[in-house]
Amino acid sequence: MKAFERISRQRVLALAIAASAAIAGSSADAQAPLLAAASPTPAVGARAVVPFSVGEELTYKATFGGIPAGTARMRVAGVETIRGREAYHLVFTIDGGVPFFRVHDRYDSWIDVRTLASLRHRQQISEGRYKRSTTYEIFPERGVYQEGDSTYPSVAHPLDDGSFIYAIRAARIRVGETRRDDRYFRPDRNPVVLTGLRQEAVRVGAGTFPATVVRPSIKANGIFSENGEAQVWFSEDARRYPLLVKSKFAKFSLTLSLQSVVQGGEAEETSVASTVAAPAH
Repeated sequence: MKAFERISRQRVLALAIAASAAIAGSSADAQAPLLAAASPTPAVGARAVVPFSVGEELTYKATFGGIPAGTARMRVAGVETIRGREAYHLVFTIDGGVPFFRVHDRYDSWIDVRTLASLRHRQQISEGRYKRSTTYEIFPERGVYQEGDSTYPSVAHPLDDGSFIYAIRAARIRVGETRRDDRYFRPDRNPVVLTGLRQEAVRVGAGTFPATVVRPSIKANGIFSENGEAQVWFSEDARRYPLLVKSKFAKFSLTLSLQSVVQGGEAEETSVASTVAAPAH
């Protein structure tokens, strides 16, 4: 019986690591738009103002119930052309799990540099014996997305799992604000609600930062589910780094903590923290 409980706990841990990859999986009535989309008709060649740059890479340590459980990375890989449109290529990877159940997931997103709408999203999942590779072609101008040979309705100015966290960084949620929107590219997963809770200092492996704590509420299973009581600490500088994520998954606590930052255009890891007098959490 104890052996069964141990194996079950290990599997839950591994699944929680996999769940942490679904940043925007999909959430409830608020007062303001969640993520204001960039103008659909900016000046020719103009790119939207964003708090990230090509070459940025964020590395996180994952723990589950206090147990080290893997490493996650978020990277702005470059600017590529998708169907004639310039797009940021965003990459989210997570590697971890437990013996006999390893997780190696990769999520690629391509978002228009002018409107920040998703154009393509690819999921490459390897969780234990389960393997899956899925590509979604997303057409903002038509309000549809394609999976294989099938076409489905989408939303205006769509975002996907990998791109949502970057859009939230740009949104700059303030304490006391509650924002809502239906921008996830699969309509049945909407809405997503973000609430600014408080300001406080937080200490992570990358340093000590003043931060704004935001609660995401998402209509789906995973770390951002409505019952997960998730909180995300965003740095209050111009970069708005996601510093720390805390949630509950299968009755256990899950934490993602920022360990290092490679700033765009720089070749080595640097600490971008501001030292503050307030106590760390």
